[in-house]
Amino acid sequence: MTTATPPAEAKSPIQVIDRMMKLLDVLSYYHDPVSLKQLALETGLHPSTAHRILGAMTVSGFVERADPGTYRLGIRLLELGNVVKSRINIRDSALPPMQRLHQKIGESVNLGVRQGDEIVYVERTSSGRSSVRVVHLVGARAPLHVTAVGKLYLAEDGAQKVKEYAKRTGLPSYTPTSITTLAALERELERVRRHSVAFDNEEIEQGLRCIAAPVRDDTGELVAGLSVSAPAERHNPDWAAVVRATADEISTAIGYVKPGN
Repeated sequence: MTTATPPAEAKSPIQVIDRMMKLLDVLSYYHDPVSLKQLALETGLHPSTAHRILGAMTVSGFVERADPGTYRLGIRLLELGNVVKSRINIRDSALPPMQRLHQKIGESVNLGVRQGDEIVYVERTSSGRSSVRVVHLVGARAPLHVTAVGKLYLAEDGAQKVKEYAKRTGLPSYTPTSITTLAALERELERVRRHSVAFDNEEIEQGLRCIAAPVRDDTGELVAGLSVSAPAERHNPDWAAVVRATADEISTAIGYVKPGN
């Protein structure tokens, strides 16, 4: 008796989901609508395949058609994103101190959490004064090694995990001041551990500097990073103390007790 070979179509649902995610990822990189040709090129999909999947996602609201032949992310993603954001309790505790810090120094205040090898920004108060295209938009992602918040997480990882991160990512450069070697990254992380504060010296975007301090939960785990970002000409390293104090305030609000207290 012979066993029938499963038809190739059995894998198609998973393949379609994978292709949908690729299309969504590419769309998320652009502020303006993206052409079908560009989407097919960047995802490696045949244009007819991309068109078919985009059509299905348009019906469900995950994608919207803009001009003929161009696409952008749909409102359904915002609805789902708001559901996720509402479940992140830290945001509720963090926002009032963030707003007070914003009022005190007049610059953008950000709250970021780690997802894999990236930081995702989950809350932000905008200064409205910057001529620099600030990357810290809610939902935006950035690599760990070129962001102040990301360095906080890498500093917690320990030497072996930092080496693995460097090997896995290749420490890509984004500006002339980006950290691109393991030795330089290790030196930077040692400074973060010593001072409990991290800096981004125009490493992800030229003209933009950032200071970040850790937010910890009741177990002492690093669960978020609080940061202040500002154009280089307005940046003040003395903000470190108030950023750290605000991060400590948020940590206390979610149950963290400093050792010795």
